Amino acid sequence: MSRRCELSGKAVLSGQLVSHSNRKTKRKFLPNLCQVTLQSDALGRSVSLRVSANALRTVEHRGGLDAFLVKARTEDLSPTARGLKRDLEKKLAAH
Repeated sequence: MSRRCELSGKAVLSGQLVSHSNRKTKRKFLPNLCQVTLQSDALGRSVSLRVSANALRTVEHRGGLDAFLVKARTEDLSPTARGLKRDLEKKLAAH
């Protein structure tokens, strides 16, 4: 399982730890990932995703998973989230 947010695409970044004497050693910046279950109102089902805390705040701000997926770029989404977005677009096009 990769350390990547399924909705925003946030992943591990690499950088350097710099000491007081200006020595540099490699380090990793890990995303703050949470295993959450989100409810899709339009599809009528719940989905379990591994999402960063920042993306979870954005989902709440936009008004739920459906509103987030409509605005999200397809390239940033995981294959699971892409499938959800495709199903959501089909459902909204039918109405």
